[in-house]
Amino acid sequence: MTPLTLYLAAPRGFCAGVDRAIKIVEMALEKWGAPVYVRHEIVHNKFVVDDLRAKGAVFVEELDECPVDRPVIFSAHGVPKAVPAEAARREMVYVDATCPLVSKVHMEATRHHERGLQIVMIGHQGHPETIGTMGQLPQGEVVLVETVADVATLEVRDPERLAYVTQTTLSVDDTSDVVAALQARFPAIVGPHKEDICYATTNRQEAVKAIAPKSDALLVVGAPNSSNSRRLVEVASRAGCNYAQLVQRASDIDWRALDGIKSVGITAGASAPEVLINEVIDAFRSRYDVAVEMVETAQENVEFKVPRVLREPA
Repeated sequence: MTPLTLYLAAPRGFCAGVDRAIKIVEMALEKWGAPVYVRHEIVHNKFVVDDLRAKGAVFVEELDECPVDRPVIFSAHGVPKAVPAEAARREMVYVDATCPLVSKVHMEATRHHERGLQIVMIGHQGHPETIGTMGQLPQGEVVLVETVADVATLEVRDPERLAYVTQTTLSVDDTSDVVAALQARFPAIVGPHKEDICYATTNRQEAVKAIAPKSDALLVVGAPNSSNSRRLVEVASRAGCNYAQLVQRASDIDWRALDGIKSVGITAGASAPEVLINEVIDAFRSRYDVAVEMVETAQENVEFKVPRVLREPA
């Protein structure tokens, strides 16, 4: 077999928020039995969702698809304030699996609003996290920008009374450019005390930057609707890797595009389980004489507690 070096990024895969969200669904099934309803994908990964569905989770798009006599869980991406309010009105048992780092952004936006500031959110139109954050405040109190070009045409209520927050799964480099554009156009704009982009997103992007320049190709294991996974592909390309591909499973690998390569970088988005990464490595081992080299740029020991309702007796 042809020799091939695999550079395995670390950190990669599951973050604390994803791990907590999955654990919440599993503990809810254990406490209340099946079915347990989940509004939207608990995390953006088909393998994870299918596994939880097999255990008794029922995934729905909206709250009105859930019966009032069964528990419902809100996804890790967060929900507009109207959703738990409606669940409470219907006297439903509900558990909020919103990542604590997303909740931090919600609280920031609320505090700025209470001070009379209009919020500029840097995020992706239609992403569940963006919808959830914008839905914390009344209509018009949060305006969305995605790019530097959007900043130039942004219309606000009062240029002197602004604050900004960001989606937690964005590219660090792209976001810094948008923030710089906001600060240039609106010098009085207020930023977060601590960067909104989560530690896991930042760490995975830094690990990709370390392996991309020495990799002939780089594969990101993740879902196409996963923002942080797609950002890793972009980061790899900008960091000097000639070919970067997003794959959900080993079966998605385009082997023809990898013809003649001698090194491949492998990482995974924050909602991709390690079993899928191992599946990709095994696929390479079936075709090449593989040497695996771990490239670690940070260590993570963050852990988030599950809600108290799941720790109490049924």
